[in-house]
Amino acid sequence: MKHTLQQVFRSPRFVFGLSIFMGILLIVIVYPLIITDHPLAIIGQGTFFEPGIYVSVYDSIDSTPYTLNLDDAAANRIVSKLNEDDRLAIKEWLVAAGIPENQIDSTNTQKLLDQWVNNYDPKMNIPGMTNAKRNYFIRLNKSLEGLLSTEGVSIGIKNAETGALEETGFVKQSDYVNIGKVASVRVLPLGTDNFGRDVLTELVAATGVSLRIGFVAGIIATIIGLTLGLLAGYVGGLVDDLIVFITNLFTVIPTFVLLILISFSIGQDKRGAFTIAVVIGFTAWFWTARAVRAQVISLRNRDHVNLSKLSGHSLAHIIIHDILPYIASYVIMALILQISSGILSEAGLSILGLGPRTTEVPTLGLMMNWAMIYQAHILGKWWAYFPVIVVIALIAFSLNLMNTGLDQVFNPALRD
Repeated sequence: MKHTLQQVFRSPRFVFGLSIFMGILLIVIVYPLIITDHPLAIIGQGTFFEPGIYVSVYDSIDSTPYTLNLDDAAANRIVSKLNEDDRLAIKEWLVAAGIPENQIDSTNTQKLLDQWVNNYDPKMNIPGMTNAKRNYFIRLNKSLEGLLSTEGVSIGIKNAETGALEETGFVKQSDYVNIGKVASVRVLPLGTDNFGRDVLTELVAATGVSLRIGFVAGIIATIIGLTLGLLAGYVGGLVDDLIVFITNLFTVIPTFVLLILISFSIGQDKRGAFTIAVVIGFTAWFWTARAVRAQVISLRNRDHVNLSKLSGHSLAHIIIHDILPYIASYVIMALILQISSGILSEAGLSILGLGPRTTEVPTLGLMMNWAMIYQAHILGKWWAYFPVIVVIALIAFSLNLMNTGLDQVFNPALRD
């Protein structure tokens, strides 16, 4: 055993893959201990904040607001929400909706917004307009709501006991906060998503949930596949025929299609992270069962197994003590692949909107789903989806490297 472990940890691929995976796991464990609260973006909610400094008020605003000139503040706010491209896009839509071009002045903000509010209809079918363009105008319309309003906004925090938002401050449209005097200010390397949440914090939390889903799904799939494979390979006969029939049935049906149908039938309210993990596990065991069965068939007539039979040992004793140790290395490799497959399956389901319910926990797939819904890839908001892709790729890459390293150690045909 000691010699085998030495061989495993001498494999560069296994060590490299394990290092990446343990690094991700360490971040998932340590980061929440450092950052315990999520920044709450009430001001500008519905907008992707670019990576940089973001003011997060958790307790209260103790600093004194500094008053700007009202006209300057309003002008800056309008420019940030209604740039030149947006003005031209509004003019384009109004012209397409039948308003004469000579009646539209894109430089007159008040008149332009009045025309937009009075004429814009998201249900209007304009010839030649793509779905992406239509979604752009819907988002633009939402962001323009109350643009010329002089009312302020409230800042709130989440009550640790009740979970409800409580107002802790009020910011006028003509005020700004000196971030040097606010205690809860931190750099957000990945900015915020469309909900105003810190992408890095959400990414770490989502990675932890996705890893748990992968582990649960992988363990369930491996246990089912191992049990059925051992029985089919050793017992044989009618038991083998029945298990092979069920395995072939699952092999013919596309696994992802089966996952979609089951997840859809469960319903959104009942789809928790654990439920999705169990569903993935119960639909991914068959290839493990086939592989284990093939391994056991090659072992069941070995001398030590026949000797155990002649000694009168039970079926369970023979399988556990005389067969299972010889395929243990293969089972570990199958578990690693099942974990990786479970994480990728959850991501695929969540992108389609069939993953865990969005009101409870984030997952890597749900972050991708949110980014797609709010058109982050079209708007060029790379920080909302690209880090998620990188994390998924790193997890799958590290697990597959570990599996390849183990295969080189335990498979003599692959050794140099």
